[in-house]
Amino acid sequence: MAAISRKDSGNPLPKGATREAVLQRWQAFPDASAIQSKLLDAGTLADVETYGRQIEHLVGSVKVPVGVAGPLRIHGRHAVGDFFVPLATTEGALVASYSRGARLITHAGGCRASVVDEALARGPVLVFATLTDAVRFSDWLASQSEALSEVVTGSTRFGRLIRTGTAVEGNHVYVSFEFTTADAAGQNMVTFATEALLAYIAAESPVPATDAYIEGNQAGDKKASSRALQGVRGRRVCAEVEIPRELIEAQLHTSVARICDCWRIGAIGSALSGTLGMNAQYANALAALYLACGQDVACIAESAVGITRLEMVRGGALYAAVTLPNLILGTVGGGTRLPSQSACLELMGLAGSERAPALAEVTAALCLAGELSLVGAICAGDFARAHRTLGRQPAPEAAP
Repeated sequence: MAAISRKDSGNPLPKGATREAVLQRWQAFPDASAIQSKLLDAGTLADVETYGRQIEHLVGSVKVPVGVAGPLRIHGRHAVGDFFVPLATTEGALVASYSRGARLITHAGGCRASVVDEALARGPVLVFATLTDAVRFSDWLASQSEALSEVVTGSTRFGRLIRTGTAVEGNHVYVSFEFTTADAAGQNMVTFATEALLAYIAAESPVPATDAYIEGNQAGDKKASSRALQGVRGRRVCAEVEIPRELIEAQLHTSVARICDCWRIGAIGSALSGTLGMNAQYANALAALYLACGQDVACIAESAVGITRLEMVRGGALYAAVTLPNLILGTVGGGTRLPSQSACLELMGLAGSERAPALAEVTAALCLAGELSLVGAICAGDFARAHRTLGRQPAPEAAP
């Protein structure tokens, strides 16, 4: 099938996010009226300035189906109650699987969840003439914590510098600035704060750098890395549940012993494949929740690095725990301002300020539900059948 060609007027596409600019952009594609009606619906056109704040060269919006998984009962430090979690996905069986795991947790009395640490890093690198200069700079920077904190406070209303570290590599110094970002995911916030810190360093350092880069690729931003498991990037969150043997047998149609054996085998498989972390499907929950709730979906590259643990405990019950060290998410700013994404947060009662820690705990609990459901399906021999039944439903017959 041939691509729709653009009418070449010799002029660039118009800038701006006004209704007029968007409609003018479509004039460059004179044969695409049918496509335009699918991308630029009345709702998008009505909210065009809201969408335009999140993207350049806006031409419309893409609809992804949203389902809800739940009820999911959580006894968290911040998230307390029964939640129905909106998930945006095109993968059949995904919402059904998370719903099954959520109901299992709820029937067991609910899971516990807690944000245990918080920090978002940006990692600039500075270049010096010699190793001696690099070491002198590293020593000086360690003495500047109070001044650096004041620089950050002056550059952002919400961000705060909580830790500074350095790693000297020859005549290079890799710096780690770690911040809290309140209820925002905060990637832009820490970038702007780091820019201000580099300006302070350039003006005040007793050792001049020959070059500097705002990011030296050490922070782990949007990449799976071994560093992701060692500390925190965004929010480090844990969730746990204890499920009686009878519930496992009745709802997952398998045994606790078989589930634990499957987990041990999967742990060996993760080691053999060189996987960072050890989990069954965190990425499924994160991608669907992030897309529904206006998060930066690219962050699942690091957010999906984590550990699931399944053990048999007293009375033959199943103990299940998840640890996600790198949940990058927020309830204000960015895509959370879009109409549908804001509505998904409101559906959970988690829109706006002072809600981000609760969203993080809901996210960890959702991942716990997905781990239980998927491992249970594999152990019961239902994995392929579920996808065959729910994931490949036939398209409706065309009207005669």
